[in-house]
Amino acid sequence: MCKIRQQTLAQKASNHVEINRMRKIIIVLLLFLIGIDQVKSQDVGQIVIGTKHSLRSEILNEDREYWISLPDSYHEQESSYKRYPVLIILDGNLHFKSISGTLNYLSSDVYGSRKIPEMIVVAIHNVDRRRDFTPDKIITVRENNTGGGDLFLSFLEKELLPELDQKYRTVPYRILFGHSLGGLLATHAYLKEKTLFNSFIAVDPSFGTWDSETMDNKLDSLTEQSFERFLYIASANWGKRNIRNRDRHVRFYETLNGKCKGDLPAKLEYFENENHNSVPIIAFHNGISAIFEGYGISYRDVGDKEQLTLHFRKLSERLSWNFRPPEYLVNQIGYSMLQNGNDMDKSTALGFFMLNVENYPNSPNSYDSLGEAYETLGDIQKAIENYKKSLELNPGNEHARMKIKELSMSE
Repeated sequence: MCKIRQQTLAQKASNHVEINRMRKIIIVLLLFLIGIDQVKSQDVGQIVIGTKHSLRSEILNEDREYWISLPDSYHEQESSYKRYPVLIILDGNLHFKSISGTLNYLSSDVYGSRKIPEMIVVAIHNVDRRRDFTPDKIITVRENNTGGGDLFLSFLEKELLPELDQKYRTVPYRILFGHSLGGLLATHAYLKEKTLFNSFIAVDPSFGTWDSETMDNKLDSLTEQSFERFLYIASANWGKRNIRNRDRHVRFYETLNGKCKGDLPAKLEYFENENHNSVPIIAFHNGISAIFEGYGISYRDVGDKEQLTLHFRKLSERLSWNFRPPEYLVNQIGYSMLQNGNDMDKSTALGFFMLNVENYPNSPNSYDSLGEAYETLGDIQKAIENYKKSLELNPGNEHARMKIKELSMSE
């Protein structure tokens, strides 16, 4: 009995050791699998649509956070000469993702839309929107801090915009987007005699904070400078309160139209199927499209250089800013004519490529395309000259390098 018992105890001890060994193996395997999973998760990249920034405002005596979304072409070597308009978004923490995505879709080469120019999107986070977005003091039973709108506009124009101009490749064409109280502030900025903003998108602006006398006083003090800017107003369906809300917007717009001596550079649009909260995205799409109406003209609709130049001259006059025909559009027209095989079209194509060099003298692609046009027309010397200029602007242009070598050997 004693011998059998000793043997059993030995077996139990052996089994215990084996169990512990298996446990260790399982733990090691689990750790290994967890490690693999972590490696896999590390392989999953992020889709970055913007960056966070902060600015200490001496005017507002507080730190203000803002988000930036840059155009697709901003960091491309061949686009390093480009400068971009700026879109400022109020209530930025609410609208940044939807608006930056919409703008990217409408302007990017990736989707082939290009209805509007690429822009730098700047979304400002709220601290106290009731304080910052109300231009006038609102009288209420309880004490309030409304009426800080002009101070906030001073922050935008004297602190934020200069910082953006210093840090990024901007052009001083700026659009201000605001919804609700933000729309009220955008409208107020439009009415001011002096502002650094050129166009305004006021989505369902809260005109209810202005009584009839206040609105009349603001419209009476209107100057001609406002009519050099573009204003888009969106009006939403407020249900039972719809007539009052819509009437305010219509009254404001009609008064502006009556005071403007020529065609009013503005648009009022009513959205029957959108309420106050659902209207911002579709209103932004329509508003930015209204501002740049005609910018996305198709190359198929352009017959000659004079027609194209006149088209963009009218657009520039309407927006009081010089918008040149986009480089990609002129290239499309030029190559379309160059490839037709007709000698007259080829000669006309040369004029379009020369227009691009004139409008975009720092673009390596404009010289590369002009070089190709001269090559097609048989002017080898001028082709080489333009390929060399393209290579000078972009040393990484292998196409130009190859062409210089190839054409130099053929001379």
